Amino acid sequence: MSRAPAFVCAECGAAHRKWAGRCDACGAWNSLAEDQGLSTAGPPGKSLGAAKGRPAALVPLAGDDAPPPRRPTGKAEFDRVLGGGLVEGSAVLVGGDPGIGKSTLLLQAAAGLAAAGAPVIYVSGEEATAQIRMRARRLGLDAAPVRLCAETNLRDILTMLDAERPALAVIDSIQTMWADSVDSAPGSVSQVRAAAHEITNFVKRRGGAAIMVGHVTKEGQIAGPRVVEHMVDTVLYFEGERGHQFRILRAVKNRFGPVDEIGVFEMTGAGLAEVPNPSALFLGEGGRRAAGAAVFAGVEGSRPLLCEIQALVATSTLGTPRRAVVGWDSGRLAMILAVLEARAGVSFAGLDIYLNIAGGLRVSEPAADLAVACALLSALHDAPLPQDAVIFGEIALSGAVRPVSQIEARLKEAEKLGFAAAWTPPSAALSGAGPGVRATPVEDLREFVLQVFGADHAG
Repeated sequence: MSRAPAFVCAECGAAHRKWAGRCDACGAWNSLAEDQGLSTAGPPGKSLGAAKGRPAALVPLAGDDAPPPRRPTGKAEFDRVLGGGLVEGSAVLVGGDPGIGKSTLLLQAAAGLAAAGAPVIYVSGEEATAQIRMRARRLGLDAAPVRLCAETNLRDILTMLDAERPALAVIDSIQTMWADSVDSAPGSVSQVRAAAHEITNFVKRRGGAAIMVGHVTKEGQIAGPRVVEHMVDTVLYFEGERGHQFRILRAVKNRFGPVDEIGVFEMTGAGLAEVPNPSALFLGEGGRRAAGAAVFAGVEGSRPLLCEIQALVATSTLGTPRRAVVGWDSGRLAMILAVLEARAGVSFAGLDIYLNIAGGLRVSEPAADLAVACALLSALHDAPLPQDAVIFGEIALSGAVRPVSQIEARLKEAEKLGFAAAWTPPSAALSGAGPGVRATPVEDLREFVLQVFGADHAG
C-alpha cells in the first residue's frame, strides 16, 4: 500500500490527513506542515498487528537508587541552571534568538568540561571548523582540547559519536541535521523530530550527554514540533535584549533539577562572563532614585533577585491613552490600574503609562503587583519612594494584598544589598526574629495609598 504524506502540527504534533489552516487538536493557526515520514493510508483505528511482544519488565516503586552523577562544566551559572552539572545520559535543548550568544555559551561550557579532562566533541552544521576556531581564539579558548566536526548527516555523526564515546556532544543546531531515513528537507517538522529522537536515544543507550541548539520562531518558541521539548530531559532558553549586555539562561523544563532557575551572564569582548550577584546588576548604580522607581524583591527559581521597576505617567494627546510595557505582562498592568481606580480611587484616565523592568529582565510572578502599583503612584504624584525600601506582594481584585512565597529569602537578599525597610504582604513568616530589615505589612491597597501618599491621593 502506498504511503501518502501526512500533515503534522508544529505545536502539538497531531497528524492530519490533509492540510488545514487550523489544527483540530490544539487550535493553532498555520501550524500544519507536510511530513513524509507518516502514512495516512491505513484505516483509522487499525491495530499495530496481531503478533504479541515480550512482556515489559516491572519493578517496585520503592528502591535505593543513587542520584544520577553530575559532571560540572566549570561555568557556575550554567551548572546552576542544569541543577548542578550535566547528568550522564541526558539530552539538553537550548533555544534563543539568533545572535544572542548560544554558540558562545556552549563553546565556553564545552571548553571548561574538556579542560577538566572529559572528552568533548562540538558538531556544527552551520559553521565551518575555521569559523569555530576564530571564535575560540577571540574567547581565549583555542588551547582547549575540544574536537570539532562540521557535518549535517545524522547517520555519519552518530557513527562518529559511537566510536569516540565523548562525555559531551554539542549539536549546533538541531535544525541543520539531516536524517536520510526521512524524505524531507533539513529543518522540516519530520527532520527535526527524527534528529532529536535519534540523538536522545543515542545518549540514553551509549551514555554521555548531548546539548542541542534550537532556533526559535518570531513568537520566541523553539522552532519545530513541540514534541521535541517532550523528548529531551532539559529545555533551556537563552534570553536577552540586543540593546543590553546582560543575558539570562532560564530552565523551563528539567527532569534532574529545579524549573525556572536562572543563570545571569554579561556579554563582554572576551565572551560571556558570569554575574554572581545579579541583584546589584539589575538595580544599577547607587544613588537617589527618581519618582516612578520602585525596587521589587522577586524570586527566580530558587534565587532571590532584586530589580528596579520604572514607571512614567504623562498626559495623553490621543483619544485612547497608550499603555507600553517592557518586561512585564500588559494584561496584569490593566488589572492593577482597574484595582487602583475601583478600590483606591486613583484614576489614570487620559494618561499615557510606560512601565519598564530595568536591565532587560522579564518578571512573571504576581508578587510584583504591589511594586508596580507603588511605581505608578509615585510617577503619578511625582513623589519618590523611600530609597532604602523594597516592595513585594500580590494584589487581589478586592484590593487586598495576598501573601507570597519565600518572604524570608527576599528580605535576606534586600538586607545583603543594604536595604533597611520593606513593604510586604501580611504573613506569619514575619513574626519573631527575622533578618535585619524593618518589614511593614500591607493588608489593603486603599489604606496603603492613604498611609504613604496621603489623603489627597486616594478617592
